[in-house]
Amino acid sequence: YDVTRRDTFTNLSDIWAKEIDLYSTNQDCIKMLVGNKVDKESERVVTKKEGLDFAREYGCLFLECSAKTRVNVEQCFEELVLKILDTPSLLAEGSAGLKKNIFKQKPPEPDASTSACC
Repeated sequence: YDVTRRDTFTNLSDIWAKEIDLYSTNQDCIKMLVGNKVDKESERVVTKKEGLDFAREYGCLFLECSAKTRVNVEQCFEELVLKILDTPSLLAEGSAGLKKNIFKQKPPEPDASTSACC
């Protein structure tokens, strides 16, 4: 949500939280609430406490960041990945209905008969 726009915060409970519950395929999915545009502190209309309270109520990780100044952007990804790695059901093979591990796949070998030089 945008900390400078109240409607983006209001839409979290009215729309987004319901859609996550409706469409999530894994009950252990990790949810993260990110308040963006903290570089515009003078325009802020959603307090950090409001964001934190919402995150607690809905069981989300919470951070505020600024995509413009890069404050906490990397930390958002790091915390999300660490939480995923700390959730065994998300690491179990096939947890998302896929029976492959994309990190272990080898790229397809080029077919020597169809490749041409120059």
